[in-house]
Order: sequence, then structure tokens, then C-alpha cells
Amino acid sequence: MSDTTTDIGVDLNSPAPGESKGSRSRAIVRTSVIGILANLALVGFKVAVGTLANSIAIVLDAVNNLSDALSSIVTIVGARLAVKPADREHPYGHGRTEYITTFVIAAVILWAGVTALVEAVRHIIEPSDPEYDLVTLVIMIVAVIVKIGLGSYFKRSGQRLGSDSLVASGQDALLDAAVTTTTVVGAIVFMRFGVSLEGPLGLLISAMIIKAGVDVLREAISKILGARVDASTSTAIKRAVEGVDGVIGAYDLVLNDYGPERLWGSVHIEVDEFLSAREVDRIERAAQRAAYLETGVILHTVGIYSTNVHTNPVVRDMREVLDDIVRAHDEILEAHGLYADDTTHEASFDLVVSFDAPDRHAVVDDVREHLGRTFPDYAFSITLDDDISD
Repeated sequence: MSDTTTDIGVDLNSPAPGESKGSRSRAIVRTSVIGILANLALVGFKVAVGTLANSIAIVLDAVNNLSDALSSIVTIVGARLAVKPADREHPYGHGRTEYITTFVIAAVILWAGVTALVEAVRHIIEPSDPEYDLVTLVIMIVAVIVKIGLGSYFKRSGQRLGSDSLVASGQDALLDAAVTTTTVVGAIVFMRFGVSLEGPLGLLISAMIIKAGVDVLREAISKILGARVDASTSTAIKRAVEGVDGVIGAYDLVLNDYGPERLWGSVHIEVDEFLSAREVDRIERAAQRAAYLETGVILHTVGIYSTNVHTNPVVRDMREVLDDIVRAHDEILEAHGLYADDTTHEASFDLVVSFDAPDRHAVVDDVREHLGRTFPDYAFSITLDDDISD
């Protein structure tokens, strides 16, 4: 196993091939500044309109826009901190700062939701009729259009830049558009029928804001804990590695997330048992390079499985029986790394068993017993693998 920077000549904190960390950070900051200015303008409009119309729903909507502006400020701070270079205390860089800022954004959204809930309850206890007019309706409709445009822009930018914070801000902005739409409906109902829906609308708005905050919080916690890597990414890495000449199969892909577009991990590859150390070293380096060029993911370690399935008739029969066992058990996702020693009559391989299996160790024991009956001269060593990646 060799040092990754030496092998493929890349910075471990590099976000992706052909893309600089600085340009990504500047794009996030630029998008966030647009969001701050737009939300502050909406806050001013809605506070003025809500005060003139004596509408608690519009004022609460303005509070939500203020929380959006604060979220954008937090996003800027996170983006600037995330591009700090690695140091002795943080050798993997500071990319995870963006996940922490997403956590803070969730807290800001929840604060806005709880504040809205308190005000809505107070308005129900001490009700007062609003005073809507045509100008009020026009301004709120314009606010809906602005928030839809802003939310779509944030989500597209966040997905393109791999920024959870921007995506969260975009989701919140689209929620704001829905919230303001309910306020418009309430205003129309009051102007047409004289029925005030301010209290119920306030409760609905606060519930929607709180739910959005909980969703963003859940996503942030999942990333910090170590969520499963997207299937398209893991599949692309394995496909790139398996495309290297000499690689029979790629398994046990483990990826650690050190921030948006900063995946770092390891993989095992299966190679022929008669390869020389020089040939294996060439394959390792080529696999690392292929994975990085295809996906931007750095594989710091490439482990080796030696296989004799293609050269030993007994092992080939063993492989066929093992494949039949895997197909017969829904709990078994994969078996790989099979190697059998004719001298010691010991065989070993890895078994990937689903987390959904009631007793994963029992599945391994069943497979060992089945193989033992079929090949009584061999002792089987089976490693239970976790279903870490697709």
C-alpha cells in the first residue's frame, strides 16, 4: 500500500478533477449573497405590508424570510471555513465544516418555526381582524414568484456545487413560497367572505417551517454520522477499477466523507495468484488513478485478493457451488475473494450479508456447513462483511 499523493499526484483535499476549491467556495458565496439581498428585501416588504394590514400571517412570513437571510450568512461562513487547507490537527482538511453549518441552518429554521408557533397561538388567544387590500395581494404574489425563482436557483446551484447548505436553503425558499401562497389564499377568503383564517394559517405556517427544519436537521446528522455513499458513486468507482487490466473484481469499497466532494477510502481487488509484486504494484496504482479520474474519489489503499479460481478445477467447482448458495439466499448479497490452498486444504472468502438478516452470523454458519458437506476435505474460513456500499 502506498501514499496516495505520491501515487496519483493529487491533493487529498482536492474536491474533484478540474475544479478548484476556491472557485467552488466563491460560487457558493456569490449565490448566498444573492439570497441575502433578496430575502432582506422581502423582509422589508412583508413587515411593512403585514403591519399596515394588521396580518400576523404576513409578519410571520417575514420572520421566515429573515431566517433565510441568516441561513445564507451561515452558508457563507461554512464555505469559507471549508476551504482551509489541511493542518496537523485536521489532516483530512476542513470540508466537514459545511455539514456543521447545515446543522446550524436547521437550528435557525427551527427557531423561526417555534417563533411563528408562539405568535400564532397568541393571535388565536387574542384575535384581531386583518385589513387586506388589492395592493397587499399583489405584493404577496410577487413575493411568491421571487421565492420560487430564488429557491430553484439555490437548489440547482447547490446540486451543481455539491453544497448541502445551498440545497437546504433552496428547499426552505420553496417552502416559503408555499407558505406565502397559503397567506394569499387566506387574504382572498377574508376579502371575499369576511372570515379570518389568521390563527389557523399561523399554525399551518409554523408547522411547515418546523417540519422543514427537522428534515434539514435529519439530513445533516446523517452526513455527520456517516451516511451510505450514493449508489451511482460507488458503482462508478468499482466500474473504473474493474476496467484496469489485471483486475478480476473490485470489492469491499469503503468511503469516508470528509466534506462535499471529498470522498477518501479503500477498495479490495481480486488478481491472479501468479502475478509478481511489480505487476500487482502497477495494478494498484492504475486502479487508484482510474477511480480518481472517473469520480474524483481518492483511494488511499488498494487491498489484494489472490485468486486461483481460474486455474484450479476444485476451486472452480467450489465457486460454482458458492454461487448457487448465494442465489438461494436472499440475505446474502455477495461472496468474493475465494482462494483455496491444495496443500493445507484451507479455503477462505468474504460473505456480504444484508443488515436485514435476522441473524447474520447464522447465515455464515449455514454457508460453512453447506460447503463442508460438499467439500469435506476442506476447512472454510469465512469473513462476514458489512453491506457498506453498493
